[in-house]
Amino acid sequence: MALGAWLAMAVSSAQAENLSEALVKAYQTNPLLNAERARQRATDENVPQALAGYRPQIIASLSAGLQAVRNTLPDNSLQNGSLTPWTVGVTVKQMLFDGFRTANNVRASELQVRSGREALRNVGQGVLLDAITAYTNVLANQALVEAQRSNVTFLRETLNITQRRLSAGDVTPTDTAQAEARLNRGLADLNAAEVNLAVSQATYAQVIGQSPARLNAPDPIDRLLPGNREDAIAQAQKQHPAVMAASFDVDVASTVVRIAEGGLLPTLSLQGSASRATDTDTTLGTKRTDQASIGGQLVAPVYDGGVAASQTRQAKQVVTQSRQVLDQIRNQSRTAVVGAWAANVGAKVAVSAAESEVRAATVALDGVRREAQGGQRTTVDVLNAQQDLVAAKARLIGAQRDRVVASYTLLSAIGRLDVKTLGLNTPDYLPEVHYHQVRDAWHGLRTPSGQ
Repeated sequence: MALGAWLAMAVSSAQAENLSEALVKAYQTNPLLNAERARQRATDENVPQALAGYRPQIIASLSAGLQAVRNTLPDNSLQNGSLTPWTVGVTVKQMLFDGFRTANNVRASELQVRSGREALRNVGQGVLLDAITAYTNVLANQALVEAQRSNVTFLRETLNITQRRLSAGDVTPTDTAQAEARLNRGLADLNAAEVNLAVSQATYAQVIGQSPARLNAPDPIDRLLPGNREDAIAQAQKQHPAVMAASFDVDVASTVVRIAEGGLLPTLSLQGSASRATDTDTTLGTKRTDQASIGGQLVAPVYDGGVAASQTRQAKQVVTQSRQVLDQIRNQSRTAVVGAWAANVGAKVAVSAAESEVRAATVALDGVRREAQGGQRTTVDVLNAQQDLVAAKARLIGAQRDRVVASYTLLSAIGRLDVKTLGLNTPDYLPEVHYHQVRDAWHGLRTPSGQ
């Protein structure tokens, strides 16, 4: 009886979809997760942009046109001419020292990449947990619909029996009205259950990518959970992606301080150029001019109105903010683990209590029906006993659903709700693959995926 309510809509594993298969679909096709992966790939590009500060900058130029010239000579005679001047040149600039800003920009970009990876991992956890919740909601609502249908069938039979007994004079019209009222309430409850099922099926399709078919009832994943609450808290503080992302954000903010301080240091660059120009001016007596130059430039800031100093102070305040955010996220992580641990323990107790309630309510209903047949109970007593049983079954279905979700929620709270831990049959998305593909790219417009 305890498992019957939860497994009412489940069929054999060979014919029905299980939770692991649904999670694989969500992991591969969920739009939110795929959008976050694209965001991370865009973040990867910050690193080659920062590395460009080490590389030479080459600029080519070309100018050409028509020029009309009219010169007045000393003897007041006129000299007219049409020129077609053109100039071509190339300039190469190499930064030799920029106050360590390029090095710090590279470091900050790499830290942003690592923070983004943790943010991606956190979104992945959220998507998997949403998929688990959607899966169990559909399964629970399917079981509730079946329970309400059985309840309606029972109430119809009870109404028919009551009407026959009314014809025989064994009961009063009041009994018939009570049975009819309960039947209508049961029909309303069935309609509400069907509406909830339709909503949960739509949510399932949104999260997992397709409408649900026949589903197998999942089991809790206690085997993957820590043995005690303190271990769970310790694991969350060390490996939860939100905590790790916030830690990298602190490092990013600290590096930005050094970037701002670099604005107070001198810069040294080397620049070379070459050009060729023709038809500059007929009066010069030359037709073509070739030039080449190479030189260094040292620029030392003396006073910029206080901009660099203000930016440095601002960056230091951001570091303070980032550290406070890290402390806050650590506290939130601890609270989430404590709450998830309590919910998981409470769900076990709720399932045990609901199972006992269903057993007792079933026995009570059988006894009341027999007593009613012997004239010791009224019709309303039977209806009340049936209502108690339906309510007990609904609580059992909800408790079993909560039991599964609570175990996965706890796994998410400690930061281990991922493909590898769950052993899902799908390749894990590895963001570092794209990072290494673009990190040292000097040119090219096409992304590694060919887009």
